[in-house]
Amino acid sequence: MRLATVEVEGRPSTIVLDRDARARDVTSTTGLISADVDIDRFAALTEADLARHPVIESGRITRWLPPVPAPRRILCVGFNYHNHAAEMDKEVPSHPTFFVRFPSSLVGHREPIRRYPASDTLDWEGEIAVVIGRGGRDIRRDAADAHIWGYTAFADNSVREFQLHGTQATAGKNFDRSGSFGPWLVTADEVPDPAALELHTYLGDQRVQSAVLSDLVFDIPAVIEYISTWTTLSPGDVIATGTPAGIGYRQVPPRYLQAGEVLTIEIPGVTTLVNHVTDA
Repeated sequence: MRLATVEVEGRPSTIVLDRDARARDVTSTTGLISADVDIDRFAALTEADLARHPVIESGRITRWLPPVPAPRRILCVGFNYHNHAAEMDKEVPSHPTFFVRFPSSLVGHREPIRRYPASDTLDWEGEIAVVIGRGGRDIRRDAADAHIWGYTAFADNSVREFQLHGTQATAGKNFDRSGSFGPWLVTADEVPDPAALELHTYLGDQRVQSAVLSDLVFDIPAVIEYISTWTTLSPGDVIATGTPAGIGYRQVPPRYLQAGEVLTIEIPGVTTLVNHVTDA
């Protein structure tokens, strides 16, 4: 099932993209996707149920929002691909490392991502993100799959200059509207082998990043197990699993996003996230 949050003529709505790629407004049955979302409402939808909900013509979708517009937690794993750790001259970490993003730093599909006058070093970071469906604490890695609601694309873009002002990445990761995710999440039952998921990042027509999820230093079950030892995960929480090599900061000379460019993050068979860059 493909699930998204959109505005239909300015009204927030939850949609399901059915097998014919038609957007059906299911808000009256499921409610809006929010922190602590009840995923059982979605799991109970049958094809017959979907057929009873109205089809939303694409022209009536005035805005794509992040699939979970205001998650309680947005947790991002750092240096989680071997080749990215190498390009950043970092040792492969012995434990997963994290930083957090705020909902205000993220926009949805087709929305502009912004560069600010404070710095011209906005850099791309394509990622695969996991959305938690069932919360919990002290989740064992062999039980982690039961807590995953679905997968989506994530642009963990970074203002490098501010990221490097100190030992913490928070400032560089949280400029308003500097990153994105979506356009929809694909539920876990549609992804039989998550480790086989591919990730490709494009700047215009040029592919700048490429990876397979099996290349992660810490796979998704290990990440969920580790996180849940120190915080209680909640439905709707988002975990960005890390970016592979190919960032602009490590090009010679460094290459950063420019106004007018288009950034695309593709997870073949799952979703494609597209944003253009504007100056604030």
